Amino acid sequence: MRTVLRLWTHLPELAGLAFAVGIQFQLARWVLEAPAARRVRYGVWLAAALAGTLVVFGVFANLPSSPFPPTWTVYWLRGGGLAWALASAVTFFSVLLLRRVPRFRPDRRGFLRAAGGAFVAAPFAALGYGTFIERNRLTLREVDLAIPNLPRDLNGLRLVQLSDIHLSPYLSERELARAVDMANGLRAHIALITGDLITGRGDPLDACLRQLARLRSDAGIYGCLGNHEVYAHAEEAATIGGARLGIRFLRSQSQQFRFGNATLNMAGVDYQRSGRPYLVGAGRFVVPGLTNVLLSHNPDVFDVAARQGYGLTISGHTHGGQITVEILDQSLNFARFYTPYIYGVYRHGPASVWVTRGIGTVGIPARIGAPPEVALIRLCAT
Repeated sequence: MRTVLRLWTHLPELAGLAFAVGIQFQLARWVLEAPAARRVRYGVWLAAALAGTLVVFGVFANLPSSPFPPTWTVYWLRGGGLAWALASAVTFFSVLLLRRVPRFRPDRRGFLRAAGGAFVAAPFAALGYGTFIERNRLTLREVDLAIPNLPRDLNGLRLVQLSDIHLSPYLSERELARAVDMANGLRAHIALITGDLITGRGDPLDACLRQLARLRSDAGIYGCLGNHEVYAHAEEAATIGGARLGIRFLRSQSQQFRFGNATLNMAGVDYQRSGRPYLVGAGRFVVPGLTNVLLSHNPDVFDVAARQGYGLTISGHTHGGQITVEILDQSLNFARFYTPYIYGVYRHGPASVWVTRGIGTVGIPARIGAPPEVALIRLCAT
């Protein structure tokens, strides 16, 4: 019943999805029935249209100076455009494959037509599932992280992490409140927020901070900022607004926590841009002899963090790929194009990095194979 009600609230988007499927059937029929001499030309036109859609609705609309205001309509038009481009690309290559199948006998043309229809509809059905079902299927991920030489009083320490919230028309305040309630049920020692509170300028930053301030833990709420705070020019607003509500964002700063006879040293950095030296000056926050933890939205800093002496790096940023497909035991997603650290635990000698899938979405309002999550990290002695 809950799923039915959720679908009812998304009736406009479902209508748009049905309209897109109808257009896609016509495009596929156009290509399939085109004379052989024209198919290559039609394919080039379609590829150009897909590339143009990706640029207009993806890159340009996400620039800080974009003329598109962050309204519900613009978000969903942009996301719909990206989804259409992605599904169309899959359909286009499927149609090419169908054209290579030997011609069926006349009495088998109905089967070929049905198979072609399935190829056309499948990408849209998958994106529909990712948009209206899996995007809202919030999960709890518990992970035990082994830390060499972990003091006995830190063994079993619980850190709850929320990341990549992207409070916007793709994620409501009510859905964020559900994630906060889930986190509060875990009785964590420290609550962590690892960036991307919103997506772009004009998104409800104050509402996001208000919900995150409800997080409960023994030692308080700490975090770092992500790349979308940079894009939205919201770094200072998040820092000041968070401090007012009891949330401390560690911006090239550190904080020590005393648990029993042991001390946990935690540092945080702003978003570390690719193509620039990582963690410049962050090594000065490492305290020899203590358990050192780094909060960094971008997990690519891990190798540098390990060399500097951080035993654990806690990150987000990738959304676990957001749309992930398993083929021949290989995980295929867009995140693989820009980072080796997509989701889960990675190790480099004695050091570890944990990358969470986060809660929200960006670009396409869908998740496939990477449901949103609240992460509970337990530190364990080796």
